[in-house]
Order: sequence, then structure tokens, then C-alpha cells
Amino acid sequence: MFKTRLLSGIVLVVIALILVITGGNVLLGGLFVISLIGMFELYRIFRIEKASAGIVGYLAVLVLYGNLLWGFFKDPMAFVMALLILLMFVYVFTYPKYKTEQVMAAFFGVFYVAAMLSCIYQTRMLENGAYIVWLIFLCSWGCDTCAYCVGVLIGKHKMSPKLSPKKSIEGAVGGVVGSMLLTLLYTWIFRTQMQIETREMFLLALIGGVGALISMVGDLAASAVKRNYEIKDYGKLIPGHGGILDRFDSVIFTAPVVYYLAEFFLS
Repeated sequence: MFKTRLLSGIVLVVIALILVITGGNVLLGGLFVISLIGMFELYRIFRIEKASAGIVGYLAVLVLYGNLLWGFFKDPMAFVMALLILLMFVYVFTYPKYKTEQVMAAFFGVFYVAAMLSCIYQTRMLENGAYIVWLIFLCSWGCDTCAYCVGVLIGKHKMSPKLSPKKSIEGAVGGVVGSMLLTLLYTWIFRTQMQIETREMFLLALIGGVGALISMVGDLAASAVKRNYEIKDYGKLIPGHGGILDRFDSVIFTAPVVYYLAEFFLS
């Protein structure tokens, strides 16, 4: 199991490197595919993965990602309301095919998976985005690793005993601090290429800490859904890791945090 998990993890890292380093339409297309797979995994829980409500969700992702290229929705709320109205149309004219929670899941999935993952692309497109975008992964996967190590060593107080008994408050603190230190190290190494000074380095480290804290919420949120519906993993696409949502649960939350904070403070 460890060998399988390690090998699939290496493949994931290689794919992430190719997509993020290349950037542009290649990254956008990769995120589009990843989003569709993640939504399929989520929709399968609610049994709408092949139903008309789910298809509306998939088409909405096509529009969402197309809008990042061509910008035909000048007001983002127009997209939100159009999607909601269309799903209500499906709900009403196929009644009683769907339960209310299934229609809400179709709506929720578009933003929980696709919209939030699209922030990886939007971060990559920022000034210095080729470097800042890696903070998303440092915050999520770096926090997870640091939190695990600290939790194993000194973890005593449970952070969420019913939801995730193995996670500790000490581990959470270690994850946040570890992510900030990793961000400082990363920005120090690439400070010349990024053309940043000490102030920006510490500002990015702070963003890394906030992203790390939010990444733990993303991880726990994904676990909560699985516990509510009594499933172990969202899928089996990635051997040893589960599905897309199992591997990207924290990245989903970290991406918009890093994007909006970086855009606000560094633009």
C-alpha cells in the first residue's frame, strides 16, 4: 500500500509540475478536467452524476472556465443566478424526480469544486503568479505534512474528536507554523526572480499561514461529507489516495484564499 501510494503521489506531483509550470490554456484545460472528475465524485454521492441536474452542473463548468478565457459574463453574479434559475427549471419540470438536496448539491458542486479550483489558474495569471501559485500547494500539502509530524510527536489535545480523532490542536499549530516557514524559505530562495523585498516575503508567509489554517477546514469539510454519507473515499482514481476530492480537498479551500489575498496585498 505504501509503495502504491508513493508511486501515485509522484505521478501526481509530476502532473502538477507540468500543468502549473506550463500555465495558460494547458493549466486551464487540466483544471477543467480535474473539476469535472471531482464533481462527478461529489454528484455520485447524491445520485445525480448521470442525471439532468448533474449534466447542468457539468455544462456550467464549461461556461465558467470559458468565461475565464473570453469574459462574456461581466458580472459574476449573472452566472450564479442563471445557474440557479436553470436548476430550478429542471427541478420544477421534472418533479418529483429530484429531492431538494439533490438540486442544491448540483448547484453547490459547481462552486465547491470547479470555481474554487479555477483560482489556481487565476493565481498563475497574476504578476509573479508563476511563483505565487506554488503557495497553494505549500499551504495545503505542506501543512498536512507538518501537522502530521508535529501531531505524532507532541499531539495530545484533539481538534475535532468526532470528525477526525487523529488530528490534534498541536498538530494544527505545527501545520500553520510549518507552512509559514516553508513559505519564507521558498520566497527567500526565489526572491531575486520574484523581485521582492523582506516585507513582501513576510506578507507571503502570512498568506501562507492563513491558507494553511483554511486548508484544514477544507480537509475536515470533505471528511464531514464522507462521514454523513458513510463512504471511505470519494473515488478510486488515484491508487492509495482515493479520488480527486480526497487528494484535493484542502487545495480546493486554499486556492481562493491565496488568490484573493495575493491579489489584494500584492497587486
